Amino acid sequence: MIDRYIKKEILSKLQPNKVVVLYGPRQVGKTTLVKEILKNIDEKYLFLNGENKSVQKWLSSQETDVLRQYVGNYKFLIIEEAQKVNKIGLNLKLMVDNFNDIKILATGSSSFELANQVGEPLVGRKWQFTLYPISQLELNKYESKNETENWLESRLVYGSYPDVVNTNIFKEKKDILNEIVDSYLYRDLLEFDEIKKSQKIIDILKNLAFQIGSEVSLQELGKNVSLNLRTVEKYLDLLEKTFVIKRVYGFSRNLRKEVSKMSKYYFYDNGIRNAVIQNFNSLDLRNDIGQLWENYLFMERLKRNEYKNIGANIYFWRTYDQKEIDLIEEREGKLFGYEFKYNNKKIKVPKDWINTYENAEFKVINKNNYLDFITG
Repeated sequence: MIDRYIKKEILSKLQPNKVVVLYGPRQVGKTTLVKEILKNIDEKYLFLNGENKSVQKWLSSQETDVLRQYVGNYKFLIIEEAQKVNKIGLNLKLMVDNFNDIKILATGSSSFELANQVGEPLVGRKWQFTLYPISQLELNKYESKNETENWLESRLVYGSYPDVVNTNIFKEKKDILNEIVDSYLYRDLLEFDEIKKSQKIIDILKNLAFQIGSEVSLQELGKNVSLNLRTVEKYLDLLEKTFVIKRVYGFSRNLRKEVSKMSKYYFYDNGIRNAVIQNFNSLDLRNDIGQLWENYLFMERLKRNEYKNIGANIYFWRTYDQKEIDLIEEREGKLFGYEFKYNNKKIKVPKDWINTYENAEFKVINKNNYLDFITG
């Protein structure tokens, strides 16, 4: 059992007449985390699953009396897969506004806005968390530095989903990832009326898998998968809201030659990316080590920043004459540039970056210093 970094903070936010919303991909360990949280709860609780049709019926009623009838005297309510309940946000608002001292923990494998537009109803009434695949920040508690370095190649290839981390057998890791992709990855997407062409979603992800680290032209992507621009944009938006991919925008402030109209896309997990393209080869047999390294470092840094409540706007930086920095963090009133290199090759800081932005920093992240970057 790997102790999840955000467990203590979630426990501290379980307050009367507040909703804690826990987002995250399917199979990422939300249910396991909820069970661990319940071990620290003294109140009697009501545990519901939003995929249950009878639960959906009364929990979407928008009638205080109906909600009170089913919730009864329980002071702690857990709702898994809450996005399946129609207008869940309005019903949660009714409960926290009308039921004395009730605490609610709701989980979802797609952001609620995807189907229910609940952002407005819960303003001022909720705390929001995202649970990611296991982070190195969490694994540090269980591994020596030498063990972490020994497992690096495996994490670049197989990623860090909980079931993947908890087995040392590579065939089992591969089977688990294939099962996630085949049975869970697209489930929320394909339940929406507008999403009919499941193969097109797979085609989009395969194209993105080969473009990690590069700007993605949506027109070209649409041409490759035979979809119009509007449909491609819609699918990409839904893939991001269901925690499959993460979009990053280009940074541009002062130079006309800075690339800013196109975006880059990363996968939430390297293992999912490799399962989509069915490539679990070892690093010595691959030509995409740079892409695996960049995707891994980007997501581990994202986990680290979010779990430690380090607020940062994130971008990439690139000019039309091919000057580039993989990750830009805007925080503390400064700009921090990071270039990702798997080997220890020396990289010079781009002159345009230093000359254009005062007090901007630049650092190369490689195998010698990556652990501090993703956990420190």
